Amino acid sequence: MAITTKSRPLHSTLKLLGILHFLYFFLSEGTLSKHTTHLIHRDSPLSPFYDPSSTHFDRLHNAFQRSLNRINHFKSAINPNNGKTQVPMKPAGGEYLMKISLGTPPVEVIGIADTGSDLIWTQCLPCIECYKQTIPLFDPRHSLSYHTIPCESKFCNALELQEPKCDHNTTCGYRYSYADGSHTAGNLASETLTLGISNPISLPNIVIGCAHDTNGIFDKSESGIIGLGGGKLSLISQLGTGGKKFSYCLVPTTKNSTSKINFGNDSVVSGPGVVTTPLVTKAHSNSFFITLEAFSVGKERIAFAYKGDTKTAPNVVEGNVIIDTGTTITLLPSDVYNGVESALGKVIRAKRVRDPTGNFSLCYESIGDNIKLPIITAHFKGGDVKLQPMNTFSWVKEDMVCFTMISNDFALLGNLAQTNYLVGYDLEARTVSFKPIDCAQQV
Repeated sequence: MAITTKSRPLHSTLKLLGILHFLYFFLSEGTLSKHTTHLIHRDSPLSPFYDPSSTHFDRLHNAFQRSLNRINHFKSAINPNNGKTQVPMKPAGGEYLMKISLGTPPVEVIGIADTGSDLIWTQCLPCIECYKQTIPLFDPRHSLSYHTIPCESKFCNALELQEPKCDHNTTCGYRYSYADGSHTAGNLASETLTLGISNPISLPNIVIGCAHDTNGIFDKSESGIIGLGGGKLSLISQLGTGGKKFSYCLVPTTKNSTSKINFGNDSVVSGPGVVTTPLVTKAHSNSFFITLEAFSVGKERIAFAYKGDTKTAPNVVEGNVIIDTGTTITLLPSDVYNGVESALGKVIRAKRVRDPTGNFSLCYESIGDNIKLPIITAHFKGGDVKLQPMNTFSWVKEDMVCFTMISNDFALLGNLAQTNYLVGYDLEARTVSFKPIDCAQQV
């Protein structure tokens, strides 16, 4: 059943102000070209999650633990189930937050920016059951641009909704269940969404979930989720002509700077050093899949499984790796992981030690910069990306450095491996591009 809010008469002057607000943004901004906003790492001093009493190593361990939780949700979300659509994973505390504004006049919303989800949703008044959040809940009754979505809309029947519901008022209600048992339910609506830093733009008629019933493992510092996945309801898919492109540049966590995410035509990654690989579509999943053929450590090459599980076949399995911003560490199939670990053991000259947390298998004793760590080359379909030591190793204690890839039953490229790369997605051309860059210097 859809959840309704009381309608209220609007004074003609307010209507006029709403129209003028709309015209101001769209006559001055024109089409979506390039708009940039901050991606705030949840452990950054700018984040509402920031705990000044925690050390850098505390925050790092917490990020690794969140990744392990997220991995379990991914397993539930991507495993085939007799051809049925899988429930999506909850971002599980995802690593990056994004500020947007909703409504006319605009009201700030803080959501988890998640390439593994599609629906944009925020908690709304009136609230039947909601988790406590720090900032005020969004009240659609105070917005001139809020409109519920009717049942006959194509968005009401979108695959990502799972359980669209309609009542006698023909308003499209939804219930979105996650793999960990959390859920969000409410009305599907169209609303004006504003994004950007110095040059904000307002986008009308963006479909969102206005959640009146939310329960599960959510944090009070977040209002909801900003879906950046490949489905019809994601923010990226709704950007329109020239807009189904975005790029981000993730700053190392050791830097006191925010990362950036760009939207629009000018977010295309180009120029010297760019490597472009195809996006691969998978049934029943809107996550982003790419094809990774092998890793190299020095002259030793470790290949991924070939089609038919035999190296006589010419190609690896297409779309064998998920690229994800919400997971810190990188996952590799056991045979590939074992090969990479063995190759690293041959070239790293340092005392091997055990990770006391048990998260990582390959760790070395190291004080300061007295250890030489190798570049690992990722051979994607379309080109090679050289992963620097900062992309593949992390100091987990002052005297211990660990290899931040782990063995798993599926492969995923985490955000540490993407640090200091401008990573661009083109959903129209179906490509992902990588360009090495100092993200702290990006404007």
